[in-house]
Amino acid sequence: MKQSQIFPKTRKEAPKGAESINHKLLVRAGFIDQLMAGSWTLLPMGFKVVQKINQIIREEMNAIGGQEMLMPLLHPKEIWNETGRWDKADEIMYKLKDSREKEYALSFTHEEIVMDLLRKNIRSYTDLPVSVYHFSTKFRNEPRARSGILRGREFMMKDLYSAHISEEDLMKYYEKVKEAYSKIFRRLGFNFKVVEASGGVFTDKFTHEFQVLDANGEDTFYYCDKCDFAQNKEIFAGKTGDICPKCRKGYIKEADKTVEVGNIFPLGTWYAERMRVYFIDRDGGKKPVWFGSYGIGPTRVMGTWVEVSHDDRGVIWNRAISPFDVHLIELPGGSGKDTYEKLKKEGIDVLWDDREVSPGEKFSDADLIGIPVRLVVSTKTGDKIEYKERGSEKSELLGFDEVVRKLK
Repeated sequence: MKQSQIFPKTRKEAPKGAESINHKLLVRAGFIDQLMAGSWTLLPMGFKVVQKINQIIREEMNAIGGQEMLMPLLHPKEIWNETGRWDKADEIMYKLKDSREKEYALSFTHEEIVMDLLRKNIRSYTDLPVSVYHFSTKFRNEPRARSGILRGREFMMKDLYSAHISEEDLMKYYEKVKEAYSKIFRRLGFNFKVVEASGGVFTDKFTHEFQVLDANGEDTFYYCDKCDFAQNKEIFAGKTGDICPKCRKGYIKEADKTVEVGNIFPLGTWYAERMRVYFIDRDGGKKPVWFGSYGIGPTRVMGTWVEVSHDDRGVIWNRAISPFDVHLIELPGGSGKDTYEKLKKEGIDVLWDDREVSPGEKFSDADLIGIPVRLVVSTKTGDKIEYKERGSEKSELLGFDEVVRKLK
């Protein structure tokens, strides 16, 4: 892609009123645009990042038997009344009426919709388990939409839902999802913890949150410095410095200002009993379906990455989710077009700065956008290419074949 054709161009100044790092940098670098409080456009480069995040999630969901689909965002009042959540979730639901006075909600989650699908299609234990997921927009009436793209009123979410014949089968799959989520966040490059949280009204078991450390967020949890014990502040009964209640070797530390990027819930039979979703078991008995719900916010993931990976010059993407593999800077005397075409033939996704602007502006924009590798061609580099990784002060002159080997 030629940088002269990228929409939109970078900005020198952060938008007025922006407080969070992700808000400032993602807008300045041309990844997102704010329509109104809590509502964001994913611009072309931002959309590329989210697509890469989604693909990593998709691969791990498919690996544990998830089947991708897409569900509606406009829901009739009747289906939410079946669980009583039309009234219970009143504070966060967007509700509307059509010209015939029929009432609807814009989806903030899809448990009821999946339950409706199950009762239409599940008859016997032989039809279970089922595991389905989708990527879709969610609408939540946040009283104070802030922190850039981390907390929106309209945002992208990956929902996975699973249905089972027993609690044992549900919890076995729940552990599979927990490991799949851990794999996703490792592939994305995060320093994270799997944190126990309250089960709320749906289950007497713990649920789990995936919390990113070193992020400028709103959550707090406590963890052991020796084992995997971690609980959020709502359920933790001890204090910082206590001996770990699990391993009895480590000490409890506090993680403050973390960001939750995923969560998983074993919901039991609560939904099935209220929506009459039953199956016939091996003995001919009628049993309610056991249900689980599992979520990751891809746009929140993008914003969180920027919070933990930046410097005073801009974003620092990693190779897994960067919008391009390399940023090619052409300076006077450099063979930009030739290098660009050769890199593309090697299957390397290149952003080529072909603009007629000063070298200082090119380097400044490269740092702001944050692609992990910068290549420079100029009179000074001759038949070599200057290779520099974002975040490093060191660069080296390499031949074309050496550059390709390092990139691959």
